[in-house]
Amino acid sequence: MTPAPAAHARILPGVAPIAGVALVAAGAAMWGSDGALRAPLVSHWSPWTIVLYEHILLTALVLPRLVRSARAITHMRRRAWLAVIGVGWGGSALATLAFTFAFQYGNPDVVILLQKTQPLWALGIAALTLGERPRTRLLPVALVALAGTYLLSFGALGPASAFAGAEGKAALLALVAAALWGSATVFGRSALAHMEPDVLTGLRFACALPLLGVIAATQGALAPPATTTATDWVRLGLLAVISGLVGMMLYYRGLRRTPASIATFAELAFPASALVINYFVLGATVSAVQLLGFAILWATIAVLHWVPVAVARAPEASEAA
Repeated sequence: MTPAPAAHARILPGVAPIAGVALVAAGAAMWGSDGALRAPLVSHWSPWTIVLYEHILLTALVLPRLVRSARAITHMRRRAWLAVIGVGWGGSALATLAFTFAFQYGNPDVVILLQKTQPLWALGIAALTLGERPRTRLLPVALVALAGTYLLSFGALGPASAFAGAEGKAALLALVAAALWGSATVFGRSALAHMEPDVLTGLRFACALPLLGVIAATQGALAPPATTTATDWVRLGLLAVISGLVGMMLYYRGLRRTPASIATFAELAFPASALVINYFVLGATVSAVQLLGFAILWATIAVLHWVPVAVARAPEASEAA
C-alpha cells in the first residue's frame, strides 16, 4: 500500500517509479495465461475439481508463511476473521468457481476481459459496506461502463438473443466472478488493517480450501477424472503458480509504489497478454464491436481512477500506512 496522503488531501494522478509500473504490468501479464491454461482443463475436468486442486496447490505453497505467522493469526480479532472469510470464500472460492464455469459456455477472451468491471463492483460494494459515497457525477460514467460491458459481452446482438444462449450464461458467470472479486477488494481493505499482505494472501487460499472441499464432495467431484494426463497436472500447477501466486505477488509489490491512476494503465497488460495467448493457444478471437466495448469499459475505469478523492487520517498514521 502506498503511504497515506496528508489529512483531507486529494489523491491526484502522479508519477510512479518505473520499477513499480513494471511490476504491476508483469503481474497483470501473468494473469493473461489463465484462460489458455484453464480452458483445456474445463473440457474434461469438472470446474469443482479444478478449483479445489488449484487451491490445494496454492495452500501448500503459502503454508510455510502461515506457519511462521501462526502466533499472530491465532490472536486475530473477530472483525479480521470476518474480513478474511469474505476474501477467501467470496473472492477466492466462489469467484474462481464462477470464472471457471464461464469457460464452459463462452469465448475465453470475453470471460477474461469482463473482469475489468471489478472496480465498478468494488465501488458499489464499498458504498454499501464502508459508507463510501461515490460522487453523483460518477453516475454517467457508470452508465457508459454498463454500455461498454454489454458490447463486450454480446457485440451487436440484441438483448433477447444475447441472454438466451450460452454466451449469456458465460457473461453472467464472468460478471458474478468480477463482482465477487470486487467485493474481495473491499473485504481485503478491511483485513489489511489487521495483518500483512502476504499473510492475507495465504489465509485467502487456506480459508477457501475447506469450503471448496465440501462443495466438491457434494458434487461428487473430489477426485480428478480417470482421463487425467500428466499434461493436465502441469497445466494445473502452472495455473496455481503463474497466474495465481506469482502474478499476485508481483502485482501487489508494484502497487505499493504505484498510484491507482497509473496502475490502471499498466493493468492493460492483462487483457493484452490474454488476447495474444488465447489467439495462439486456443484460436480465440473477439469482434471489432466487442473490442470497442472493451475500449469504452476500460476508458471509464480509467476515469474512475483519475477522479480526486478526499481522505482523512491521523498524523501519526503515516508511518504505519
